[in-house]
Amino acid sequence: MEPTTHRSALTTHDWWRHGVIYQVYVRSFADGDGDGTGDLAGVRSRLPYLRDLGVDAIWFTPWYVSPLADGGYDVADYRAIDPQFGTLAEAELLIAEAAALGIRTIVDVVPNHVSIEHPWFTAALAAGPGSPERERFWFHPGKGEHGEQIPTGWVSDFQGNTWTRTTNPDGTPGEWYLHLFTPEQPDLNWNHPDVRREHEDILKFWFDRGVAGIRIDSAALLIKDPALPEVPENPRPGQHPHVDRDELHDVYRSWRAVADSYEDPRVLVGEVWLPDIERFAKYLRPDEMHTAFNFDFMARPWDARSMRASIETTLDAHASANAPATWVLSNHDVTRPVTRYGRVDSSFAFLAKRFGITTDLDLGRRRAAAAALLTAALPGSLYIYQGDELGLPEAEDLPRDAIQDPMHFRSQGVDPGRDGCRVPLPWSGTLPPFGFSPDGATGEPWLPQPADWAGLTVEAQHVDPSSMLNLYRAALAIRRAEPALAEAPLEWLPTSPGAPDILAFRRGDVACIVNLGPEAVDLPGYAELLLASAPLVAGRLGSDDAAWLRLAPEPSPAASQPLSTSRPGDRQAHLTKE
Repeated sequence: MEPTTHRSALTTHDWWRHGVIYQVYVRSFADGDGDGTGDLAGVRSRLPYLRDLGVDAIWFTPWYVSPLADGGYDVADYRAIDPQFGTLAEAELLIAEAAALGIRTIVDVVPNHVSIEHPWFTAALAAGPGSPERERFWFHPGKGEHGEQIPTGWVSDFQGNTWTRTTNPDGTPGEWYLHLFTPEQPDLNWNHPDVRREHEDILKFWFDRGVAGIRIDSAALLIKDPALPEVPENPRPGQHPHVDRDELHDVYRSWRAVADSYEDPRVLVGEVWLPDIERFAKYLRPDEMHTAFNFDFMARPWDARSMRASIETTLDAHASANAPATWVLSNHDVTRPVTRYGRVDSSFAFLAKRFGITTDLDLGRRRAAAAALLTAALPGSLYIYQGDELGLPEAEDLPRDAIQDPMHFRSQGVDPGRDGCRVPLPWSGTLPPFGFSPDGATGEPWLPQPADWAGLTVEAQHVDPSSMLNLYRAALAIRRAEPALAEAPLEWLPTSPGAPDILAFRRGDVACIVNLGPEAVDLPGYAELLLASAPLVAGRLGSDDAAWLRLAPEPSPAASQPLSTSRPGDRQAHLTKE
């Protein structure tokens, strides 16, 4: 398959409304210097691959100086690149080289917390109780006669409590400090002007270097109630002690002002995990974030009713804010779709992750391919996590002593953690490291790759017309070429009562049909089969497959008929993926 011609997205201000953004987890993307850790040199060497895939932007997970207690989300210096990844000069070069290929850059900012090695925190520890340095964080005396009890019972998203006690210079127990994640990630006090001013300066630092946008980590957690109350059983909207507080919106209004101050406006993308869709939509008002991640759809099971409900709710919520929806099947925190969709319970929840869950990978791959076409056809922007375009499964057989993710350890070893979706990518060859590191490299990949990934390499899939990689390439090329997939609204197509497992919609003259049921289904009348996730069976769409169709300019009577599982005797066309 020939690489697609890449139409530059750098000429439009609203590219983010329907762009394709590829997530790069730098540590696992490509190793340029042979030490076993992915780096900026590796990313630069693979930019042509991303161009040919057809992406508009790259989102980089944190590449800053960090002790890597939480995969780089414990930042020690926002203005320097971690030496294992490269240098600031190399990051600037990467941004420029990507832009020359029509690819924008989004970087990750982690405003809720910093690393314990951040200069502010080391100064706070040294300064002691009551000092101005400690006011930038949440230091607090403990409860009990000797302060031996934690200040609150707040529970961490990483499981366990959220407070760690300090030790005074004389060796006696001191105050406690708040960390909603690991003890190596102390929470900042966003009521402090230094914290707000510093983060606005960080935005400008990266915007001035040509970065097109900022992805905001844990965006709904920044503001805390200074009274530190316990979490009530049913907190009122906006009144939770540390989640989605109303004061947060002032922060993002100030960030939007910074983003809009540039001639080519920069984009704010929020990681907002909220079950209340109306509260979620508030972050997308015209003077706040441009977009936010849609985690609801990603967590849904392989079920037509559930997915349709998520699509409708998402589009309605975003329409109220005149913001584009975002669609994503996974990221660096979530079990990969090939594995997830091959399970009896194909939904996703962090607390449900366990070792040894049975998975049908063949079924998972088929469904993941169909899901790729579904998400790529929906209105809004599309995010692709590195390796999903290769159909990589979750690496669930990592040696226990290789696991590094703190979620595993804080669960007392019950949760397998997130390292299974962070295994270095396979590029070429038949044996590890599968081209992740250059020939002759002395360093082993920082996480071991499954030995049976030889058939999943970029090299192997490039020459296989039926591969997941070529499906993604074809889908993104069509998505780019079809005006309807950028501009037209979604209109659901009728389905018969006997076919409840079909998702069918049109956008202009392009229709997307997804069969989530056990039986093959008829397709509506169409002028052209644009793409299918698997070959049609006697002209019918197979179980767990998806197809994109060009509808006839003047719909035939068959095109307006509800989709059903009944097979017409006169349709015998054998159509395959083009």
